[in-house]
Amino acid sequence: MLKAERQNIILEQVEKNNRVVLDELSTLLKVSTDTVRRDIKELSDRGMLKAVRGGAIHQSPLPPTFKQRQHIEIKEKQVIANKLLDIIKPDQVILIDSGTTTVIAAQSLPKDIPLTVVTNSIPVASVLQDFQNIKVIFIGGRVSQRTASTYGYEAIEAIRKIRADICLLGICNIDLKAGITGLDYEDCEVKKAMIETSRYIVALSTADKLGVLNPFYIAAANSIDLLITEKDPSSFDLAAYKEAGILIK
Repeated sequence: MLKAERQNIILEQVEKNNRVVLDELSTLLKVSTDTVRRDIKELSDRGMLKAVRGGAIHQSPLPPTFKQRQHIEIKEKQVIANKLLDIIKPDQVILIDSGTTTVIAAQSLPKDIPLTVVTNSIPVASVLQDFQNIKVIFIGGRVSQRTASTYGYEAIEAIRKIRADICLLGICNIDLKAGITGLDYEDCEVKKAMIETSRYIVALSTADKLGVLNPFYIAAANSIDLLITEKDPSSFDLAAYKEAGILIK
């Protein structure tokens, strides 16, 4: 199949479903996900759709919502969640950020581990209701329908009163020079407060977020202690992050 034919099919699927997922397009087009990713990037650069993590959505000036993102790269996010498990220890206070990867991480926690979880994420708080040994503290504030989380002055002040053992940070994008950045200013301010108040920062990030920057600055890349991706830690594209002093898992 010619590239032009592939790209026409991608555009048709976006028009029909308002979104496309890399894995599904790879199966439909009978090509690798890398080929699909390149096609999507080219179409995005031409303004014909909006490339997002794990796929694409209809061209829009607004960042994708939680609902739009929750079905993208599920396998990769589950790999990240599984890698996290041996880091969490009983009786820790865990600060969990908003995001689709952090929700899967919360779902994957052992049912019997005693923890205190502090979160501004409505989905994270919801899934943890079935965990008998986990105390959940929900951070109040204004509710963002886009991120399914709370934000604003009240949320940030509540976070600043916490001294969490570990922060599980949902990364928007990270670049060694530009730092950790995001698309939503209010959400970025919450993430910034979480980093400032936690003892150990674990960034959960699919590999396609690496080397990318967004408009709003959160923190320097080396402000995180551990970066967990779905890739093998020895992967070439993670080498620069190791050299910057960031542990990779």
